[in-house]
This record gives sequence, structure tokens and C-alpha cells, in this order.
Amino acid sequence: MEDIRVLVVDDQPLMGRALKMFVNAASGMTTVGEATDGNIAVQQCAALKPDVVLMDMQMPVMNGVEATRKIIETCPGVRVIAVTTFSSERYLVPALRAGASGYLVKDAEPEEIIDAIRAVHDGGCVLSRNVTEALISSIREAPEIPEELPPSSPASVEALTPRETKIVQLLGQGMSNAETARELHLAEATVKTHLGRIMAKWKVRDRVQVVIFAAKNGVIQLNSGTPGQPGIHQPSIHPSRNPH
Repeated sequence: MEDIRVLVVDDQPLMGRALKMFVNAASGMTTVGEATDGNIAVQQCAALKPDVVLMDMQMPVMNGVEATRKIIETCPGVRVIAVTTFSSERYLVPALRAGASGYLVKDAEPEEIIDAIRAVHDGGCVLSRNVTEALISSIREAPEIPEELPPSSPASVEALTPRETKIVQLLGQGMSNAETARELHLAEATVKTHLGRIMAKWKVRDRVQVVIFAAKNGVIQLNSGTPGQPGIHQPSIHPSRNPH
């Protein structure tokens, strides 16, 4: 298999170099370029045709939200992950609306970023834990956001089995498939199968929409997790450290 081709976009040289080191040190992926503003990122995408873009949100010339929108419109097949300092809905909802397939904060563990690249490349969507909480909070405060979801109904919510409901609740705590599998003593493939059934029942397309739909319908609640429980960790990224 060919390596996953990654474009790194960040106006902070230290963070950009750190992300490149993490990607190039990982198996099965490589960086193909870098950009320091959104306009350059759009140009680089057209020229280099990366598979995945790690996109900063706050940048000069063109911000990450607008750059994401243009890349999604002009470069079919490219997947964008927002990687930013901010976990609030100020950037979260616009980034998702622009077409981002993931949203990670810059204190994420290098492994989390690498796993996110693989996940979105395979067609999935990813959110950091504290980003998941911010998304749920934004839905509580402005339930009309985003408008793209199918209409909710009690019947569609009740269609979940107890196991599926538990998986959605763990997803709402920000757990990955692997962490959910460990928590429920299941195979990771079984968790993926359950998620596929949940998406089909709710007529949503990805994990992000599962979280949004569940929050709108009261299946998950803000701050529903227990700090420090197994499988929950607070990630940290240290740009000055060598990933080796």
C-alpha cells in the first residue's frame, strides 16, 4: 500500500515542524508539503494532491475554516483535520460545516493525531474528547446547529439496543473505538459494526453526526463521563520534543 500523503498547514514554525516529525516517524504515512497560511494551503493541495490535510484554524491571509471550505470544493477526495488551540464552538462548528472530517486540539498526543489521520483516510471522522464536550455544549445552547442532520424522532432514538446506547454514550465521552472496545470487553471490529448499525438507524453519515444526533435527543449529556475512568486521558503534545 502507498503511504498516506499528508499536508501540514500551520503558521507557527515550531508546531509545523513537530507535526511533520510525528507524521514522518509514523508507519505508512509521509508529509508531502507544508503551508503557513490558508491561501498557500489551497494552492499546495491542488499541486501536491495530499490525502489528508492537518489544518490550523487561526492563520493570516486566509483562515483555516475558509481554506478547508475551498479545499473540499476544489480537491475531491482530500480529507481535512482541524488541529487548533481552541476547543470551543467558535471554530468547531464552522470547521465541521466547511467539511472538516476531524477536529483535534494541539494538546493531543502524537499517537492521537496519527490515529486520526488513519481514521479520516479510511473515511471516518474524529474529535478530541474536550472537543466532543464543546460540540455537545454548542448543541445544547443552539440546537439548530448544524442544520444538515435528519429530523429527530422518538422512534429513531428508541431504535437503539442497550449495547448501542452504551456505545453512543462512550462516544459522547470522546472514547475511540479501541477504548470503547476495552471498556465494554468487545472486539474493536464489533464496536465498528455496532456504530455502522447506529448510523444506519439514525440515517447519519459519521461519528460526528452520531454525537450531534445523540446530544439533540438526550442520549448523551454534557459532562456525563467520570474524570479518570479507564480509557479516559487528557492528551498533551510537546512541539519541542523529538517524537523518537
